[in-house]
Amino acid sequence: MAMYESDITQFIKSLKQERPALEAEQREGRALLWDKTPIDLEERARANDSRVAQKPYVYSSGN
Repeated sequence: MAMYESDITQFIKSLKQERPALEAEQREGRALLWDKTPIDLEERARANDSRVAQKPYVYSSGN
């Protein structure tokens, strides 16, 4: 007995057959944009403490 497959499922299966490296490309893209190293909280606190406060209206002429 054949199971029902939606049009989208059929499309994804055919796409994966046509482009076997698709999932690896997706993982590379995710790693590039989303998978970041954990934040070092001590380094973050040190960076925040060393920031110089910006004066308001930095784009005004100062007249």
